[in-house]
Amino acid sequence: MTAICERAPAKINLYLHVGGAREDGLHDLASLFVFTEHGDDIIVEPDDDLSLSIEGPFAGALSGEASSDNLVFRAAQALRQKAGIGAGANMRLVKNLPVAAGVGGGSADAAAALRALEKLWGVTTPAEDLRALAFDLGADVPACLARAPVFVDGAGEQLSPAPALPPVWVLLVNPGVEMPTGPVFQRFDAEHPAPPAPTHPRFANGTTGDIAALMRASRNDLEAPAQEIAPAISGLLQSMRKQQGVLGARMSGSGATCFALFADSDQANAAREHFAALNLWAMASPIASG
Repeated sequence: MTAICERAPAKINLYLHVGGAREDGLHDLASLFVFTEHGDDIIVEPDDDLSLSIEGPFAGALSGEASSDNLVFRAAQALRQKAGIGAGANMRLVKNLPVAAGVGGGSADAAAALRALEKLWGVTTPAEDLRALAFDLGADVPACLARAPVFVDGAGEQLSPAPALPPVWVLLVNPGVEMPTGPVFQRFDAEHPAPPAPTHPRFANGTTGDIAALMRASRNDLEAPAQEIAPAISGLLQSMRKQQGVLGARMSGSGATCFALFADSDQANAAREHFAALNLWAMASPIASG
C-alpha cells in the first residue's frame, strides 16, 4: 500500500465562552470551531511496529519530547488497541503550525492520525466510539476529526454540526510566545470563581456580514487572562484590527495565536505580508466551509 497523507488543519475558536471547572477538572465550554485549509500533515506507511518522526519548521519545538508522549503516537496506540490488531505504521508528522499556540495543533495531528490509520489498517470504528477514543486523548480531538465547522459544548465531547460558512479567509499570527493551556485556565478560574453557564450567541449565517456580526456578539473568555501572562497579545490584536478589510479579530483558544477574518483573499495576504515583515509567524488560508 502506498503512503497515506492526511492534513491536520489549524483549529480556530471563532468564539470561546467558558464556564466553571467540572469535577473532572475540565471546563464547560460553548464554542464554534472552524478549520483552515492549511496546517500540519500526517503521512503513514505500513510497517511492522509503530514509529514516529517529526519534521518541518516547528519540529524543533518537539525535539525534547519522547515519541511515545506525542499525541500522534498515543492516538495510534489507542486505535490499535480499540481495533484489536497488531499492525504497525511508520508515521511522519510535518509540523508547520507553532506549538502551544491555541490552534489545536496537537489535537488536529491526533485526529489526522486516526483518520489516516483507519485507512491504512482497513478498520472502521463506529463514530461514537471514535469520538470517545478521541476525547480520551484530548478535549479538542473529537471536534478535529471532521475538519468542518462545529458547535462544541461540554468540555469538547458534545458536538453538533454548524452551518457551512460563506467564503472567508483567515489570517493567523503568533507573537512568538508559547502559551501552555493550564496557566491560562488557572488565571481564569482565579478571576471568575463562579462564571455563568456558557451559551452560544445567535448566528444567522449566510454572508460575511453575518460573520462580522457574530464576532461582535461573542468573545474569547481566555483572552484577558492570556494577555496578563503575555502582554504582546494585546498589541498584536490592536494591530490586526487595523488591517484593511478585517471582519473581526481575536485570540484563538488559550493563545497565543491570534486571528483576523477577511472576505477578500488579497486583503488577507497583504496583512500576512505585513506581519511576516515584522518577523512574526503568519499564515493566510481559506476557512474550510464544511
